[in-house]
Amino acid sequence: MKKTRLALALPFALAALGGLAAPAAAETVRWAAAGDALTMDPHAQNEGPTHVMNHQVYDSLVFRDQDMKLAPRLATSWRITDDPTVWEFKLREGVKYHNGNPFTADDVVFSIMRAKHENSDMKGLLTTVVEVTKVDEHTVRMRTDGPNPLLPNNLTNLFIMDREWSEANKVTLPQNYKAGDETFAVRNANGTGPFRLAKREPDVRTELERNEDYWGKGTYPMEVSKVVFTPVRSAATRVAALLSGEVDFLLDPPVQDLERLSAAKGLVVRSGPENRTIFLGMNQGAAELRSADVKGRNPFADRRVREAMNIAINREAVKRVVMRGQSVPAGIVAPPFIDGYDKAMDVVPAPDLARAKALLAEAGYPNGFSVTLSCPNDRYVNDEAICQAVTGMFGQIGVKARLDARPKSIHFAELPKGELDLYMLGWGVPTMDSHYVFHYLYETKTDKGGSWNVTGYSNPKVDELVAAMTREIDLGKRAGMVAEVWKTVQDDVVYLPIHHQMLNWAMKDNIDFPVQSENYPYFKLLKFKK
Repeated sequence: MKKTRLALALPFALAALGGLAAPAAAETVRWAAAGDALTMDPHAQNEGPTHVMNHQVYDSLVFRDQDMKLAPRLATSWRITDDPTVWEFKLREGVKYHNGNPFTADDVVFSIMRAKHENSDMKGLLTTVVEVTKVDEHTVRMRTDGPNPLLPNNLTNLFIMDREWSEANKVTLPQNYKAGDETFAVRNANGTGPFRLAKREPDVRTELERNEDYWGKGTYPMEVSKVVFTPVRSAATRVAALLSGEVDFLLDPPVQDLERLSAAKGLVVRSGPENRTIFLGMNQGAAELRSADVKGRNPFADRRVREAMNIAINREAVKRVVMRGQSVPAGIVAPPFIDGYDKAMDVVPAPDLARAKALLAEAGYPNGFSVTLSCPNDRYVNDEAICQAVTGMFGQIGVKARLDARPKSIHFAELPKGELDLYMLGWGVPTMDSHYVFHYLYETKTDKGGSWNVTGYSNPKVDELVAAMTREIDLGKRAGMVAEVWKTVQDDVVYLPIHHQMLNWAMKDNIDFPVQSENYPYFKLLKFKK
């Protein structure tokens, strides 16, 4: 990489980047994004930026390649056995952890069971798994509670840990993130992945060094020897750092600066559709909202109120003014990639303030009400700005939304407690199937499902269909179940979709790194143009 200096006009950028002024070695990539991984414990949080970091250090059994197709990783092959409830995985031989320990079937059994623990945010992906057994040192079988043709789809972010290392460091159980646990696995890691964790200062700096013994050397380019990650919440500072040459790669360049970055000498912006939908959730199950001025009842419990707020949102204006064209207005909480997506359902409601006010009046709120909108300010593209725009739109129908914007580390710690009245969330679908959306966002919240359904929404028929579709092998019948659930939850106006997010990666033009729709940069795939 070219050696550069930070411009003297950017002292704030220098301070924020904490010493990144040192010249980079030719194979070092300095990477910045708005927010950090929440933890290095690979089973504690099911969150995109957390997975991005863990994908560099750990391996999963399978993963999605640049074309979003399932590809071998620690598993070299997988099949359904003669028993339709049992999947068999053949494991890669000769793989070692960063500390030299050999990777075996015992580690897979241990990791799957660890990820099923109640502390784990990944357990929702494994609810159908009832037994994991070692056949031999490099063969594992998983039994599900019925035929589950999609099980491998659920394993792309399910990272495999070293059982011996976990036992030695007393991290056989996942971190309880909601309780604020601090364990050895939160700041340390021992994976089989392409990079070793060399230094970890949460929210400050993370350094990764190439694993010279990686099993994938010769298969993947592996041209990067060191990755330095710096979270920089300020969009202006991130852009300044890239323009000045202090960082090489921005995962989330601000949309208002894309044109400037594209035109800058030596930089390039690569774009594509992202597997993620941004939406608002409403606590419709509580007897009374915590932040509203309405006492003794819950406005969100009334479908007419939810519909009124849905048609108060001008999604085209959000796209044009806030996102500078970098979004696709949405009528459904599912990106177009996934199985079960129906374009006929993804209808964006036209803003209709007169009807919205009439619906509020019918529901008993002719003068509206006040409520707090909780929103992250370092997770999604222009998240806080979107929330600011939407509060203005709600205000036009009398719903006075007070914006509470805060770092994602606070937002995602509070959200699962079910104490937020109105909130922003984004959802990607790594399994590429509607069931993942239903299971996490619409299923009744229990210890087995609905872990991100903090709306209080509960529909027994939806629960029944979601459970049945994991065992249905008749594709036609399963598609019917999926369509019925989508129609039900759309009719109930459970969430307020905003848009399907577009992704942009900005980088120096000597980097060959095409976007991947999950927004997961696998640095083992990065190449430098010669």
